[in-house]
Amino acid sequence: MLYWWLKNGVLGPLLQTVFRPTIEGQEHIPPKGAAIVVSNHLSFVDSIFLPLAIPRRMTYLAKSDYFTGTGLRGALVRLFFNATGQLPIDRAGGKASEASLNTGLQVLGEGRVLGLYPEGTRSPDGRLYRGRTGVARMVLEANVPVIPAAVIGTDRVMPLGAKLPKVRKVMIRIGPPMDFSRFEGMEGDRFVLRAITDEIMYTIAQLSGQEYVDVYASTVRNQTASSEA
Repeated sequence: MLYWWLKNGVLGPLLQTVFRPTIEGQEHIPPKGAAIVVSNHLSFVDSIFLPLAIPRRMTYLAKSDYFTGTGLRGALVRLFFNATGQLPIDRAGGKASEASLNTGLQVLGEGRVLGLYPEGTRSPDGRLYRGRTGVARMVLEANVPVIPAAVIGTDRVMPLGAKLPKVRKVMIRIGPPMDFSRFEGMEGDRFVLRAITDEIMYTIAQLSGQEYVDVYASTVRNQTASSEA
């Protein structure tokens, strides 16, 4: 109930009035049943703008840091993520990655729409980076439609490090469902997982118009942080 109140009664009308986002391809979202929406990740506000473009309720697997922040900003972020039904996950890898996979499969098993960022983190410079293969494993294990999407302009609304958003034009493009049923039962093959992930990222790049870089965004961010230290 609170989710729809925020979406249709508070945030939705506010963002529509202030930002007037352009939305393309809403007809590609299945009216019922489980589905995975995969998108690029440019800004913190992606998780606000993209659900507004999806006519159904979306659930994200959000990094646990969003639920443990301090101060007023931390409290507001925590309130927002809890109110919208987002689920905290640990991105440390290993057993944490397995737990994240199981959480996502549970959401899909309930017939819901799950939102994923295959890059695993926000782009450090606006380019599209290599996807993590966990998304492919989830796709094969859940056997559900994959809906590619692209957010455009959110990095200008709220760049990395910004504390307040700016009014800039935002566009959201949603592509036709992707079918990976030909790989059924091959979720244990790492080459298949990489091929699926690369196909997803290529499709997102076509929708977003971003330059694709075949390295992980986290690697670039760590290298940048090291050089600035």
